[in-house]
Amino acid sequence: MNSFTRKAILVFTGLVLGIVLTVGGSVFAKRNDSRTIPLEDIRTLSEVFGKIKENYVEDIPDKSLLENAIRGMLTGLDPHSTYLDVSSYKELRVGTSGEFGGLGIVVGMEDGFVKVISPIDDTPADKAGIKAGDLIIRLDETPVKGMSLDEAVKIMRGKPGTSIDLLVVREGADKPMKIAVTRDKIRVKSVRQRTLDTGYGYVRISQFQERTTKDLRKAIKKIKKENKGKLHGLVLDLRNNPGGLLDSAVSVSDTFITKGNIVSVKGRGDSNELKHKATPVDYTNGIPIVVLVNAGSASASEIVAGALQDHKRAIIMGEKTFGKGSVQSVVPLGNSTAIKLTTARYYTPSGRSIQAEGIEPDILLDNLRITENKDTTGIDRVKEANLSKHLSNDKKNKKKKKGAKQTKEDRISMAKQDYALYEALNMLKGMRLLNSRKK
Repeated sequence: MNSFTRKAILVFTGLVLGIVLTVGGSVFAKRNDSRTIPLEDIRTLSEVFGKIKENYVEDIPDKSLLENAIRGMLTGLDPHSTYLDVSSYKELRVGTSGEFGGLGIVVGMEDGFVKVISPIDDTPADKAGIKAGDLIIRLDETPVKGMSLDEAVKIMRGKPGTSIDLLVVREGADKPMKIAVTRDKIRVKSVRQRTLDTGYGYVRISQFQERTTKDLRKAIKKIKKENKGKLHGLVLDLRNNPGGLLDSAVSVSDTFITKGNIVSVKGRGDSNELKHKATPVDYTNGIPIVVLVNAGSASASEIVAGALQDHKRAIIMGEKTFGKGSVQSVVPLGNSTAIKLTTARYYTPSGRSIQAEGIEPDILLDNLRITENKDTTGIDRVKEANLSKHLSNDKKNKKKKKGAKQTKEDRISMAKQDYALYEALNMLKGMRLLNSRKK
């Protein structure tokens, strides 16, 4: 298999506004030297170049024309291939630090508009109310239609503290919404954890970075300690996770899977295939896992969800995922520029392609918000114990059943704030109860 070294190339599983998500290694098709250069088309390109130089209303530098030609070749391939000029390539490399300035949204192009794949947790876009699936049709007073994704991204970037007005079309909304977002320096913490209830943990991965797997395993260890080593189930939240490092997605999957294939990366030709295998260690000791996904779960998130689903290691719950099943390689050029080129597709352990299909959850959940059904009669419900001359219980249960610490108020609050998480926790409790009755 032909590949560039890790230092020479970056591979993407997601596109983030203002941040670079990189993956070491890439898959390239072997060069077919028997192919001839299309000389007639090259002559046409040269002729168009000459006509522009002679007749265009303004004098355009040769460098700009050639860069535009390169950019056109790449953007005409797919939504993720693009040309990186000097400034874009520099920003890309700076972005690998995980700290950057911008809005904090993951974007793509759809029908000529900027589509929000997902907002990043606790960023200006997230706090302003930008949601996955939003279409941005205007940036301040500039229409997006006709722009390339790079051009739109450059407008959205800016100094921390400056603001931009986004005109957004949202499914279900009667009319476009104007949302003001103040740019800031984004510091992304990719892993968060907490105990949901006694013995039940929650881990949120917002994107896949270099430290994500290490932080995930620390988070699991911390939850175990909080629960005195007794962990009955885990919710892994990948909602609105745009992707990131392929290697990180593989090692996160490997945290829970003990054998077999995790993901296959295939370039052009059957010989250009790379398989990532699991190692025989499960850091959760086989406890039940529910993975939460939605339409904003893309790329590396789909690798993890697909691997856990195929290995029957977790129940996938939520909405169908985004469906980005391709890998982009950033190839440096000799003039401090680069091209970001789609070089491979990836496949789940069972051989499924995620590209334009996504991961179908085992349990579909609509994006709902629920309210408490309060009794408005003002009368307490009558129970057997309230009836006159009711029989007493002849066996008093002295031992109180060990229940969860989660109170009724906690349950109601969780259901109101995050219905999917509420359902995931109930699913884990049901699985534990069922397993205990089988013993």
